This record gives sequence, structure tokens and C-alpha cells, in this order.
Amino acid sequence: MAGLILEHLYKRYDNSGKKKKTKNDFAVKDLNLVCEQGEFIAFLGPSGCGKTTTLRMIAGLEEITQGNIYIGDQLVNNLHPKDRHIGLAFEDYAMYPPLNVYGNVAFNLRAKGVDKKEIDKRVREIAPLMQIDDILDKMPVKLSGGQKQRVNIARAIIREPELLLMDEPLSHLDGKARQAMRVEIKRLINKIKCTTIYVTHDQLEAMSLADKIAIINFGVLQQFGTPTEVYDDPVNEFVASFIGEPPMNILVTTIAKIDGKFFFTFENSNLKIAVPKRYYSVVSDGFRCKMGVRPMDVLIGGEDSDGTPEKIATFENLGDERRIGIHVGDILLMLITEDEKRYKSGDIIKLEVRGEKTHLFDIETGERIREKQEV
Repeated sequence: MAGLILEHLYKRYDNSGKKKKTKNDFAVKDLNLVCEQGEFIAFLGPSGCGKTTTLRMIAGLEEITQGNIYIGDQLVNNLHPKDRHIGLAFEDYAMYPPLNVYGNVAFNLRAKGVDKKEIDKRVREIAPLMQIDDILDKMPVKLSGGQKQRVNIARAIIREPELLLMDEPLSHLDGKARQAMRVEIKRLINKIKCTTIYVTHDQLEAMSLADKIAIINFGVLQQFGTPTEVYDDPVNEFVASFIGEPPMNILVTTIAKIDGKFFFTFENSNLKIAVPKRYYSVVSDGFRCKMGVRPMDVLIGGEDSDGTPEKIATFENLGDERRIGIHVGDILLMLITEDEKRYKSGDIIKLEVRGEKTHLFDIETGERIREKQEV
């Protein structure tokens, strides 16, 4: 087991059809990250953001344009993949059809010339961990998607890697199978305590599995932190809107000063939300920015509430929760409620917002606007 360090990592593909290269040609740009020994790190971002390219550079399957990769204390930039002491589990199961499950799991060890008794010992140890001990004699064609992925992961960890790399391992599974495999992967990693890099575009997978999440967009690391940190304290609008289901409500607002107090106001809407006093040092009358608030921090007020009366645009009953949409100008503001009352479009509710849970973002850059700290 070893840690992982990425230092100023860049990847640029040779786009020979282009006459001039630009800064946007980078698939990965100046990526710096430290993964401690034994940590489970998720690379999270939309398709094409550079997360798989980064994983492939770590594995040695892609050349590095610039920067350094350390596995443990060893610089691995020029090491062959087989010499990096890594295990790989990709999106594609890539099983060997002529071999049964036992043969597929044992294949890498046989290729390295490991003694037959040692191979059998390791297979018999790994099989119960991955719950494949009862299918070792089966051929790949007879396996379900979940079983194939268990075999795929078993084949990666039987090598006793210092670093386990997993690229979208659950993408081919349906909803229930994905949920079951998430539990299995969490149990497995807790058992073997192997440093793990897990690539996914599914924020639910990242939040439920990882010790820390590296959120990437356009090849640039946006934020690196625990699930709680990236959810409660996003550094920019992209992170705020990417993490959370349903996503954070983000609305353009103009600050208005009324009777000595500041309020968030919105174009073509009567909604007014009190600005928390911690933001008074960074706002002013007429100041424009974006205000973000999560759906669970938007509330339905009672009869005596001072909330703004608003008309319901949409109502979804999902069983354990209800989602209500309210038009605030041209934006649909979503809120989540456990209220068992069934609403319908056109119903009037009093809207309250937990002002202390709001976030401010720069309209142009999307960067978080933070309150000024007292010296």
C-alpha cells in the first residue's frame, strides 16, 4: 500500500489538424494532488473533463506531457505499467471468454510465473471477499453484469497492488445492481485497506464511497476535499451545482438596502430574502451576484410566517420526499419537503429561506464570494 502524489500534471494531445495550439488544448492542466496511504479518492466530473486521462497517466497507459507522478516515494513517470505495482479495474470487463472465473482471476499471476500453489491460495482468499467463490467454475458468458464486475475487481486486487485504480466500474450496471456493488466496493476497500483512485461521473457514488473527492472540470482541479467539505463549502459555482441531488438553486440577485438591512431581490419576482450579516462586509445596495441555496434549505412557512407568498409551478411526490418548484423570474427554484400534504400546480405557499445557508458567487467568474474575516 502506498500514497500517490501528482505534481503539476499536464496532458496535451497532438491535434495535428490545428494550426495553433491554445491553452484550451490541455486535457489535464496543472493538476496537483496528494492522496495519503490507504485513502479512497474519487475523481469526479462530467464526461470529457480529464478524470480518466489522469487515471491512465497514473497507470502508465498515457504519456505525461509535463509534471511528475509518485507512487509511494518512487517517481514512476518512465516506469512500465507492470512495474508500477498497481491494480486496474476498468469500465469494460474485458474477460477472457475461453477461461472460467478461476482462470480469469488467476491470469495475471500465471503470466508473471507465480507458483501454482500461491496462485490457488490467493484466488481462494480473494473469491470470498468478492463473493465469487461459488462461481469459480463458471464461464464468462454465464455471468451477470454484477458478477463480471466482481471478477474484474478480483483480478485487479489479486496482484496485491500498492495502488488500486478503478475507472467507472459500475457504469454498465442497472440501478439496483449499482447500489449493491457500491456497498460491496465499500466493504472490500475497508477490508483490504488499499489506496484507491476511483473515477466516476456519478456524484452519488463519489459521496457515498470516497474519503475525499477531487472535482475536475475542463482538465482543471476545482476542489479537493471530503464529501462534507465539497457539499457544505463549495469553492465555486460549478462545484456547488455539480454536488447534490437535486442540485443547488443558483439565481442572479441584486442586493437591495431596505430600512438599513440588506435583502436578496430577484428580477420579475416579489421574493425577498434577508442577507446574513456575515455578508454585510462584501455587499452594498445595488450589488449584483449569484445566490445559491440548496433545496432542503428552502422551506414552506406556516400560517404566521413572514415568508413571501408564492405560487407552486411543479409538485413531485417521490414517496420519502416531495419536491416543489417555484418560478422566481425565469428560474425554477426547487425545494424539498417532508410535508405529507399533496400540493398541485397553482397552490400558494409562503416561501422561507435559511439565509445562513446561502452562498454567494461572482457573476462573471463563478468564484465563491466569501465574507471578509476580521483582523
